[in-house]
Amino acid sequence: MISLFLLVLAMAFVTYIPRLVPLLWLRDVKLPPLLKRFLLFTPYAVLASLIFPGILQATNSLTSALAGGMVAAALALLRANLMLVVIGGIAGVYLVDAFL
Repeated sequence: MISLFLLVLAMAFVTYIPRLVPLLWLRDVKLPPLLKRFLLFTPYAVLASLIFPGILQATNSLTSALAGGMVAAALALLRANLMLVVIGGIAGVYLVDAFL
């Protein structure tokens, strides 16, 4: 049991150090505005790259998957509630599957 605790403690230390060192050493470095703007968009690009393949593989029909994705994207662009975006995407898939 002690060895398991030491293993978890060592893994926490190994994970924490690579995050702490740049934070301490690069604290006073000013980034160029273009790089700063680029880094602001990185989470959205990563999220899109994770979600898009899931949309295409969500159903057996590529048409219904794209339709549901487009409905969800349109609702998200209109700043609808997240629950409405999800329900709208599901409804888009269902309607296209029902009528095609």
